[in-house]
Amino acid sequence: MEMRFQNIEPHPLLKGYIEKMWVFESSGRIPVDDLKLVVPNGNIKLTVAFRNGIVAAMNGQLFASKEQSISLTGLVDVPVILDVDEDLATGTLCVEFNPQGAYRFFRMPLNDIKNQIHPLTDILGTVAKRLEEQITNIESLEGKVALLQQFLLKQLLLQDEDSIFEYCVSKIISSKGKISVKELEKKTGYSSRWLNMKFTDKLGISPKNLSTVIRFKQYYQALVNKDERAFMQNEFYELYYDQSHFMKEFKRFTGLTYSGFENQTNNFGTLYFK
Repeated sequence: MEMRFQNIEPHPLLKGYIEKMWVFESSGRIPVDDLKLVVPNGNIKLTVAFRNGIVAAMNGQLFASKEQSISLTGLVDVPVILDVDEDLATGTLCVEFNPQGAYRFFRMPLNDIKNQIHPLTDILGTVAKRLEEQITNIESLEGKVALLQQFLLKQLLLQDEDSIFEYCVSKIISSKGKISVKELEKKTGYSSRWLNMKFTDKLGISPKNLSTVIRFKQYYQALVNKDERAFMQNEFYELYYDQSHFMKEFKRFTGLTYSGFENQTNNFGTLYFK
């Protein structure tokens, strides 16, 4: 079985809101001995299953994205197991919105879809249904990408910018998740209660929770890029209080102990995170 991820360059006007776009293709179902684990990365995702469907196990629930459907995945702070629906050739197009960008495209409290996957038609109705039909009727991948980005450019115009929220998210990311909520209070002049409400509405999780996701993301990126040893030497104790704190977070985001994870094959999850 062959599988690959291909990165796509977002439209220049979307780059500030999208962390990455990619296409996943496989010749069939992911091998049984592959863990198929995707850890949280802080991004909300819009997925087009244009060839075969996708199934995801998350937080004790099973979600299915049917072939030729578009799905919206809320911010995830739990491990996810992904696989293709049938043992057939698969093609999936995905847009990953950065933490400060997703709210500009969807006029809804994003906490409503945290750790969930929903058909876009359930959220946007006939607008999403029309988009699904248009993307289905275009054979080329380039055409599908162009239609999806045109749709996102229109959606972007519907929601005003929230500069305070975006500033706070940028501070969390630039600090690698080390900035505290108290520091955000001082820098913005807003209370922690106000900031928590803002984050819950526009992202789906609190500033503190986002910081934990971003911290682990730094470690996991080093791990999948085979630079774990250097990371552990230079930055480990800057991000975590001690080893037990790290082990607790590792279990939270992977569902496994560190030693248990080392003994697993996770080729899909590694390709995805790169």
